[in-house]
Formats: sequence, structure tokens, C-alpha cells
Amino acid sequence: MAQYSRIEVATVMKKTGMVPLFYHSDIALGKKVLQACYDGGARLMEFTARGDFAFEVFSELNKYAIAELPGMILGVGSITDAGAASMFMQMGANFIVTPSLREDIVMVCNRRKVLWSPGCGSLTEINKAEELGCEIIKLFPGSTYGPEFVKAIRGPQPWTNIMPTGGVTTEESNLKGWFDAGVTCVGMGSQLISKEVLVNKDFDGLKKKVQETLDLINKLRK
Repeated sequence: MAQYSRIEVATVMKKTGMVPLFYHSDIALGKKVLQACYDGGARLMEFTARGDFAFEVFSELNKYAIAELPGMILGVGSITDAGAASMFMQMGANFIVTPSLREDIVMVCNRRKVLWSPGCGSLTEINKAEELGCEIIKLFPGSTYGPEFVKAIRGPQPWTNIMPTGGVTTEESNLKGWFDAGVTCVGMGSQLISKEVLVNKDFDGLKKKVQETLDLINKLRK
């Protein structure tokens, strides 16, 4: 069962401004990445469940977070059907992220009061997701739409909370564009947790990168 309600998760997303995205089949490596992100100040992690037996990896990472990392909120991304969402929620997933808007996933998440964030690419999809109770919209792929799309949506709908994923980097100019446009938070994968970090096991470097990125986001939002 989820350790955090959907409102609690949404609040942390809004407060920290960043959700690191990560997947690797190596459980031991995953724990090191999780620890480095936590030590750098991150309090959220989206485990992108894209590989075979990904559920086994997530289960172990979530147990580790609960036991060793107080306040760390793990969720699962790349979920494409209600069955997968239900399975990961049984393992304690605190939020579910999907590449598209799927009402079958909405139903099982709402039943358990677990936050779900659907990938949307139009105002019609965003409105439909909000009508179904969505707290934070995932703009995906963010690189296709850009900050101007966010600005245009939030003009008539300032209540809409948007998290772009894809097209977000750690560079100040990039983050400034997104946050000036009014995003609630950003999802960041390989631009933050790079292949080089994983190959070289540079966890101190990752910790520093997470900390610097969070500090930059705080500065940009003031």
C-alpha cells in the first residue's frame, strides 16, 4: 500500500520542483542511485518500469526507501494498463505516471487514492484528465511542445499543474524557460542521471548534480 496520499505526493512535487526518472535492472546500482538522489535533496523518484522483471527491482528499491530513506517517495512510470498499475500499487507505489491518458488506470488509482499523472499533449486531453481528478499533468514529450505551450495553457487555466518530461535539462536557460512559463515541476531522466554516471558509478557526482539542480530551481522560482 502507498505510504503517501495523492495530495501529499502532489505537495512534495510542487515544493521540490523536480522528479528524477530512473531505470536499471541492477538492484544494487538502483539503491546507490536512489541514495545519491536522496542525499542531494530529492524526495521523489519515478522508476520507469521498462524492462523485464522491473517489478522485482521496484519492489526492492521501495523496501529500501521505506527502511532507509525517510520521506523518499517512490512512484512508477511508463505504465500502460490498469493491471500493471494495480501490481505496482500492491508493491507500494506512491504515484503512477503514464505516457497517455488511460481511464482504466485512472479508476484503479482513484480507488486507492494514489496520485496518477497522465501524459497529455492537447488542451482537450488536459481538460479531460482534470475532469477525472488529475492533480498534475505530465506534458509528454515536453520537447515537442516547449515552454510556450505551457504558457498558452496556463493563460486561461492558471489552476492547471504541469510537469514536462522530455526536453528538460539541467541548464539554467532551459529550466528558466520552463519555470517562467509556469510549470509546477519537471521530470528529468538521462539529463540528470546520465549513462556516464551509471557506468562510472559516480554517485558523489550525481548527489552534487541533484543538489545543484534543486538549488537552481529554487532560485528560479523566487
